[in-house]
Parts: sequence; C-alpha cells; structure tokens
Amino acid sequence: MALKIKKGDKVVVISGSDKGKTGEVLRTLPSENRVVVQGVNLVKRHTRASATSQGGIIEKEATIHVSNVAHVDPKDNKPTRVGFKLVDDRKVRVAKRSGEQLDR
Repeated sequence: MALKIKKGDKVVVISGSDKGKTGEVLRTLPSENRVVVQGVNLVKRHTRASATSQGGIIEKEATIHVSNVAHVDPKDNKPTRVGFKLVDDRKVRVAKRSGEQLDR
C-alpha cells in the first residue's frame, strides 16, 4: 500500500516518547511503512573515525512507524487525516480537518 505521507511533508508525532513533536519528513520507507522525521526519535550512534569523517558519538534520526505520525493541517497546525480529491483530472491530497490542499 502506498503511503499518504511524502518527503517534505510537515507531520506531528501522535504517540510514543516523542509525542507532540513536529518536523519535516526527511525520508520515507514505503516497504517498511516507516518514515524519518527531522528532530524526532533521535538515537546515539558510536562511529569509528574514517578518512572522510571524525569518529565519536553522533546523534541521528531513526525511523518511526507511519501510524505514529499525522499530517499537520495547513490552516490551524493541528493533526489531520488525509483524503484524496480530483482537481483538474489530477488526484491531490487534502486535509480532512479543513479541506485544504496538501499538494503544491
């Protein structure tokens, strides 16, 4: 099944330890139903020094399940579900809460 969330979307975490945090989707993994959100679900990674990077403890975003995030409504910045509507023979995503278009 295709994800209703795409790279670059503004989302809010609706469950888990990072509940309430908002961020932009950096990457989607449709085969695993997971997304990477900027500044959310940070994990520490111990890396060895290499020719290109310095070693040490690096904090980076881990994936989060797509069911734990919701779109941010463009009108009132609250979580919303996503629906689809045909506009000029083109399928666009719309916010269920306000009816506002999510696709540019």
